Amino acid sequence: MKVIPGSLAHRIYGTSEATEVFACNYGLNEAFTDQVGSRDLRISGYDEDGTVRMVELPNHPFFIATLFVPQIISKPGKPHPLIRAFVESSFAQQQDRASGIY
Repeated sequence: MKVIPGSLAHRIYGTSEATEVFACNYGLNEAFTDQVGSRDLRISGYDEDGTVRMVELPNHPFFIATLFVPQIISKPGKPHPLIRAFVESSFAQQQDRASGIY
């Protein structure tokens, strides 16, 4: 999968390419790709044939939607990068709320 530079997903993966397991028959209707990418949602990942596989909301603390299942390749002690980033973001949000920052 191609990960778009400058996206949250790119910061999480630390690379412009990632290998993911796609076991989904659903996806973004290609007729709406330009509209989705020009609005609040940002397209942040494509597969090798250009099909959108990941989107995010840049103005949200952590919103990434995928058409793959990150937990499939997670292992105890070695979580998928998106899962690790989600947990870290959730913990930071909780800490900010506890300290009155949020």
